[in-house]
Amino acid sequence: MAKIGVMICGHGSRSQAAVDEFAVLAQALPPLLPPDWPVEYGYLEFANPVIRDGLDRLRAQGCDHILAVPGMLFAAMHAKNDIPTVLNTYARKHGITVQYGRELGVDPRMVAAAGARVKAAVDTANATRGAVPLHETALVVIGRGASDPDANSNVSKITRLLWEGMGFGWAETGYSGVTFPLVEPCLDHVARLGYRRVIVFPYFLFTGILIDRIYGFTDRAAEKHPDIEFVKAGYLNDHPQVIATFADRVREILDGENAMNCGMCKYRTQVLGFEAEVGLPQESHHHHVEGQGASAPGSNVADCTLCDTFCTGECRLAPEGAAAAHGHGHDHDHHHHDHGDHHEHGRDHDHGHHHDHAHDREHGHALDQAHHQDHAHDHDHAHDHAHPHDHAHDHHHHPYPHADHPLGPESVRRK
Repeated sequence: MAKIGVMICGHGSRSQAAVDEFAVLAQALPPLLPPDWPVEYGYLEFANPVIRDGLDRLRAQGCDHILAVPGMLFAAMHAKNDIPTVLNTYARKHGITVQYGRELGVDPRMVAAAGARVKAAVDTANATRGAVPLHETALVVIGRGASDPDANSNVSKITRLLWEGMGFGWAETGYSGVTFPLVEPCLDHVARLGYRRVIVFPYFLFTGILIDRIYGFTDRAAEKHPDIEFVKAGYLNDHPQVIATFADRVREILDGENAMNCGMCKYRTQVLGFEAEVGLPQESHHHHVEGQGASAPGSNVADCTLCDTFCTGECRLAPEGAAAAHGHGHDHDHHHHDHGDHHEHGRDHDHGHHHDHAHDREHGHALDQAHHQDHAHDHDHAHDHAHPHDHAHDHHHHPYPHADHPLGPESVRRK
């Protein structure tokens, strides 16, 4: 009989603190799963161990059936393209079965965890600064930001669920990179609404350069608007409901319920504004930053001429090569430095579903090596795009359609 192992696939970070926090997840998960399922983890880029290392450790323990889940909140390019490519390649090479689950997504447990973090911030502010009614308080939820509108819209849904569930006077959604509005313009807009207090909540799993960016811009907003009380809420981290959701994502793979959202996937559906990206080849592009280490060059702002106390992201607007020259590249810019952070270079790498995708509901990605032909994003189902894929895998970069939006990355350019 096959021996099951569990693989948690993280993005990776240049922040050692973020890497350490992710490792805690792997340590907290086993008690919620069958005792004979070993759990390992690995990272897509920057940090060690890389995903292949975690898979090697599972094989060394006799595992030949791997249940892999993306350690990510929402499904954008990394969860849809890059991680499946790594898993498919490994499964083919070693002749094992790898089934891939879905992202954490919009889930009642995740909303409960988010609500707990926001409530803690409100309670602390009331205790230390004086009580302010929620009707006189605005909530700002900051997501990572991606060039995938479906992932971005999920952040807005989290915002609405928190807003309506808790009763804030108003709520807005902002993003740390790529899309709009970014943190600073978002907070500037909220400041005009006249609320006495603004709770800024990073909807993030772990710390890192992006958390520093969110809190840094929050401090700037507080300086610009001294009559408004800005409160920084904690990010999700290892909240018990987050760990429980990860356990659900692993178990549901075997139940056949691990379905990502294909209905609004820009690579298979004509999403407004992203029509040109339907059917683009999906390939991973992280080999050049794999395993560099969390403290690789660019992990701090000490030698950056564009940043002071935190990474603003302005390096992505610098002329080609300028950011690399001073060793910036924070926050997963992949050394592209063009409207990007993390998976966010303001453009997508060839996303090639060589799609043979048959069951519309199952972008939940069960990777079965029997189906691993040349698909970079194979799932043992098939999303037929009903058009030919004759793409030469030349990494043609598709531009993010609103990269020049004044409330997006352009907003950090020094005037």
